[in-house]
Amino acid sequence: MTLICPECKNSVDLSALPQPLVKDQVVECNHCGISLLILDVVDSGVTAEVADEGK
Repeated sequence: MTLICPECKNSVDLSALPQPLVKDQVVECNHCGISLLILDVVDSGVTAEVADEGK
């Protein structure tokens, strides 16, 4: 399962992460390193947004 990073537009490989992925889980883009908040997990893919880290 993959998602497209909203920051760098690269495909993020989620297969190495603990499964199952759940809503509100934070993952890191393996290309740009930004933290992503999982918004939705469905059969067709994962939707995420840049996590607000209060910076």
